[in-house]
Amino acid sequence: MTTPLELPLHMRRNGLDPVEELARARDREGVVRVETPFGLPAYLVCRHEDVRRVLSDPAKFSSALTPFPGAEQMTAEELAKMQAGQLIGFDPPEHTRLRRMLTPEFTVRRIRRLEPRITEIVQAALDDLEQAGQPADLVEHFALPVPSLVICELLGVPYSDRAEFQERSVRLLDTSLPMEQRIAAQRDDRAYMAGLAASAQADPGEDMLGMLVREHGDDLGTDELIGIAGLLLLAGHETTSNMLGLGTLALLRHPDQLAMIREDPARVEPAVEELLRWLSILNSLPPRTTTTEVEIAGHVIPAGSLVICSLSAANRDPAVIDDPEHLDITRESTGHVAFGHGVHHCLGAPLARMEMRIAFPALLKRFPGLALADPDEQVDFRALSLVYGVNRLRVTW
Repeated sequence: MTTPLELPLHMRRNGLDPVEELARARDREGVVRVETPFGLPAYLVCRHEDVRRVLSDPAKFSSALTPFPGAEQMTAEELAKMQAGQLIGFDPPEHTRLRRMLTPEFTVRRIRRLEPRITEIVQAALDDLEQAGQPADLVEHFALPVPSLVICELLGVPYSDRAEFQERSVRLLDTSLPMEQRIAAQRDDRAYMAGLAASAQADPGEDMLGMLVREHGDDLGTDELIGIAGLLLLAGHETTSNMLGLGTLALLRHPDQLAMIREDPARVEPAVEELLRWLSILNSLPPRTTTTEVEIAGHVIPAGSLVICSLSAANRDPAVIDDPEHLDITRESTGHVAFGHGVHHCLGAPLARMEMRIAFPALLKRFPGLALADPDEQVDFRALSLVYGVNRLRVTW
């Protein structure tokens, strides 16, 4: 069984970088045996081309067949409720049915309508950061509040509940916690989401949950609505908040690149893509299960095996990216897999991109003298979390 001190290879980091052992596994073997954070044996796929192949083929690499963490501690009825609406745990055509209901709300065109409101939210967070006084925690006052408020307004979740759902999110993603505590967090989260779903069904508003009830109420079960709401709330604030925190840290450690964005905000678009690639805050996506014997990078993987795709290794694969260990915000598009690939490509990618494109230039414009308040070695990384990031980041200006 993997212990917190023996993180799976794909979760190991050296600050902002994956460990060298992961790069060696990619460059030499391409596929290596590992354990999942929950102690199950798996095959780790490391190369960019192979990762895209796995993520593109749900017929051979199934999400639906992968064991649900903690399933052995649930009744069949509870397990079915926990899995309902969780897009990441389904294959087509069920995945397609659920995703089709949400896709219209996450198109680039639809997300652009949110730009004025996101700009207001960013400016309010910067005001709060400034009023906190120096040194201030960038995570507490900026990186976490911005995406949290955006996703709350989008879903119709009371922002006053943010401390509660953020605390649950930390427990859900912390691999060091015993499974019993993680399941308790899942149950608490589902109970909260059930209340929101009931409110939306009783009086559908103009938010996304209200839209789902009005337009798909006959096709979408209550348990599915609860599951979708929980997944979107978790993914909507956890990933982007950690990108804002880690991305700011990366830019502060590369002052030449930071200066480019501060002096020319138009550079932020390629900068966001490069930060997504270079940081890869999702070490991996949920495991897939092979439905047949497959061969990857010369390795035969039996049917019924767990397969994990290392996004951080794939995003720094020298076979497809020149000088991949170097952060370069002027780099041309790399085809990174930070948002996944294939049918499970991140639904909220347009929203996350917009939040970062607004937030980074605004932060650097407001605080041109932004600097770390603590030495590099004191940065508190979230090493045990399924979403990599920093717990806090004290800054001055």
